[in-house]
Amino acid sequence: MALKKRLFGTDGVRGTANIEPMTAEMALKLGRAIAYVFKNEKRRHCIVIGKDTRLSGYMLESAMMAGICSMGVDTLMVGPLPTPGIAFITSNMRADAGVVISASHNPYQDNGIKFFSRDGFKLPDEVELEIEEFVLEDQRNVQDPTHRPTADEVGKAYRVDDAIGRYIVFAKGTFPSELTLDGIKVAVDCANGAAYKVAPSVFGELGAAVTAIGVEPDGTNINKDCGPLHPERLAEVVRASGAHVGIAIDGDGDRCIMVDELGNIVDGDHIMAIIATAMLKEGTLKKNTLVATIMSNSALDPVISSAGGTVIRTDVGDRYVVREMLENGYNLGGEQSGHVIFFDHTTTGDGVITALQVLKIMVSEGRPLSELSSVMQSYPQVLVNVKVKEKKELASVSSIRAALASVEKRLKGKGRVFIRYSGTEPLARVTVEGERSDEIEAMAAELAVVLASELG
Repeated sequence: MALKKRLFGTDGVRGTANIEPMTAEMALKLGRAIAYVFKNEKRRHCIVIGKDTRLSGYMLESAMMAGICSMGVDTLMVGPLPTPGIAFITSNMRADAGVVISASHNPYQDNGIKFFSRDGFKLPDEVELEIEEFVLEDQRNVQDPTHRPTADEVGKAYRVDDAIGRYIVFAKGTFPSELTLDGIKVAVDCANGAAYKVAPSVFGELGAAVTAIGVEPDGTNINKDCGPLHPERLAEVVRASGAHVGIAIDGDGDRCIMVDELGNIVDGDHIMAIIATAMLKEGTLKKNTLVATIMSNSALDPVISSAGGTVIRTDVGDRYVVREMLENGYNLGGEQSGHVIFFDHTTTGDGVITALQVLKIMVSEGRPLSELSSVMQSYPQVLVNVKVKEKKELASVSSIRAALASVEKRLKGKGRVFIRYSGTEPLARVTVEGERSDEIEAMAAELAVVLASELG
């Protein structure tokens, strides 16, 4: 498993574009590796490649295409499209695998590469390890004549011109045909990312009056002062325009944070509470269970319990949520960040479809989002990010252990605290939850100082 940590994080390979590991050379090697792993029968194979709107996407897309084609596998190029759209196209076009070039919510100078299997699911750890081993042995592999097809066995590249249209039709199909968004004013922030064409079209074609921001990508403004990381701008638009709801979608389109008609932020925990309680009422939540992560607010559990359901928690990361759902037959799960998975419709998080499920409840019940979100009153929670140079085992650092013990003692069992490393950035994330905001903010600050001293 040590090999895996050299390239793959919690969501593919990620880093600063044009610096290892996110170089054109690495993209070419990853292209060769994904083609090798999925080229398992004597027939023509194809792999979908999509991306978000980052400037570096052109460079990595071309290199990835070259690597795949050099292994005798065709590529289907879809251009900028949300991550869930690429998962859908991969399955819809019966491709052998899908590639997403995106760093999600990260700033434009970062980029990443993640993969989907032919059924639209992210790859399990063992397949990522197989890809990584091929990459790390690439110098030897290029000398192998079986990895050097020639003449008409070299792969071709095709442009899929109707990918956006296919995905729009699919997304609209998840909204009940007997309902309409006529009379609903929607403000949508696409973070200048992959959903900048798709999201306004979906909501508009379902009847909503759409005010769109964050729909002018220039390659460098993705996620900049917009999207789920900066919902305050959307809140201003909602209040100024009189919108019934605001929808903020992140750079690669797999996450959604909402804003109610009063301008209040509705995070992923509240979204899951709204949807899960509605599904429990309908009898459509499988095994009456919602899958969340350890980051979700503790207030979520009693809300679901009082509605007759149960919350199961996993480690942070949608891959762990999906794994729990697959292994135990659940159909709803997600994260506080707004990454929500509906197995009744999708195989991965989808910001547009998440918003549609909330809109469906608003319309069918005739209730505003502020009323729906009041089903849950979150406990005060603070999250502090600390830049680190080294990701040491936290339990091995005595000063960190002592600081954690001190905070836990002061919480007196009426809150919780945990520290984890980001899987995609050089950060340690401190989360403290408790009864009073001022107290937990002070506790988080104390922990941040210790972490910076030991790891910064």
